[in-house]
Amino acid sequence: MQQDKPSLPSRRSAIKTTAGASVLAGIALPHVHAQDNQELKLALVGCGGRGTGAVKNALSVSGALGPLKLHAMADVFEENLNRSYETLKKQESIADKIDVAQERKFIGFDGYKKAMDSLNKGDIVIFTTPLAFRWPMFEYAVEKGLNVFMEKPLSADGHSSRKLLEINEKAKEKNLKVGVGLMCRHCVSRNELKKRIDDGAIGDITFLRSYRMQGAIGSCFTPKNTTDLTELQYQIKNFHSFLWLSGGAFSDFFIHGIDEMCMIKGAFPVNAKAVGGRHYKTIERNGEQLEAVDQNFDSYGVEYTFADGAKAIYEGRNMPGCNQEFAAYAHGTKGSAVISSAGHVPARSRLYKDQNINTNYRAKPENLLWSFPTGERGASLEGNPYDIEWEHLLEAIRNDDEYNEVDRGVAASVTTSMGRMAAHTGQVITYDQMLNSEHVFAPNVKELTMDGDSPLMPDADGRYAKPEPGIKKETEY
Repeated sequence: MQQDKPSLPSRRSAIKTTAGASVLAGIALPHVHAQDNQELKLALVGCGGRGTGAVKNALSVSGALGPLKLHAMADVFEENLNRSYETLKKQESIADKIDVAQERKFIGFDGYKKAMDSLNKGDIVIFTTPLAFRWPMFEYAVEKGLNVFMEKPLSADGHSSRKLLEINEKAKEKNLKVGVGLMCRHCVSRNELKKRIDDGAIGDITFLRSYRMQGAIGSCFTPKNTTDLTELQYQIKNFHSFLWLSGGAFSDFFIHGIDEMCMIKGAFPVNAKAVGGRHYKTIERNGEQLEAVDQNFDSYGVEYTFADGAKAIYEGRNMPGCNQEFAAYAHGTKGSAVISSAGHVPARSRLYKDQNINTNYRAKPENLLWSFPTGERGASLEGNPYDIEWEHLLEAIRNDDEYNEVDRGVAASVTTSMGRMAAHTGQVITYDQMLNSEHVFAPNVKELTMDGDSPLMPDADGRYAKPEPGIKKETEY
């Protein structure tokens, strides 16, 4: 796959792109990879929809790359684990690869350790929990000598970002393979587009723009907790609503569009300024209008600036009844490009000779320079990047190739958080400011218990601290 070498604003580390080279290249490292005919075991930590999907992707592509079976599962909620297990067992194509005995189904905050304890060095663990738990779990995986797949985003605050970079140096020393779920980086169409842009097809990039304009998604809006769940349990159930758990809807959903602009540009931005607002204060539940007390805005607009002065605009919205768009574009001195057309896949990437972009991918206007080929009646030939990212990771494990996406994944997470913080504070936020921020969202994350308090507790009226741009200038809440 095409690899770029983005310039980065951080003084703390040199972030690389995909399979980053170890600083110990050329030195004999301990081998923890699997031989071609050796069965690899997989543990899933975080059994929601994304975790279930990641297992499907891994097991769907593993046949040609050697035997792989799901061996253990862990979650804080038993119903999540059981639902995921039953869903996977019903998939005929992978049912025989689901080998999770009852004693390897772990519930609770220590379940991730027990699941990893059941693996051997060189096996694989998937982390698809809310991101607040990412660095402690990664730390334990590296200690155990396990290869890792981590869902995006990796971090929401500076503390977690710095911890991940620190832990990742140990992962590199152990020659562990680590994938990060920014699957657009593995997209065939986007990479073909990038090759042509890098070769000068549209000249120098001066401006990029990306949109995810849609209705409410996931658990982005949440009413007061009137359930029997503890505050911590309630927040984990509705993790998109809370910055400490997910970076909010901004980080969890918008990171892809932001990162694919950085991929095409070949760099991460140096600063961001932004606007955002909250228009809707209620949410419908069972026909009743309830007050929404989560930490999200419902609309965001961010202007990122790169070191060379080029700009990238990201616009995100979660409001029903409005115009919807889910696409990304690039503009250069000689032409323009569609990075992605309508969602993550298929991208249907295209190049134009001028700035007049036709949003209909089937159209063949005179200014069309190139488009990724399609099959009969426009059928996609791109493949599924959710599968392709697993093909790349498993090939690296089998072949003992260097493969580590953490530095780049942290850079994408910091860049996303930078835009979010700019909107939430009303200030211009630099990359270094975000990475070095001392506001720790979850200082006690390793000590959480099912019946304990959350790092974010509501006030006496059941409301949560929220961003107040121009009032709260140093922190987001």
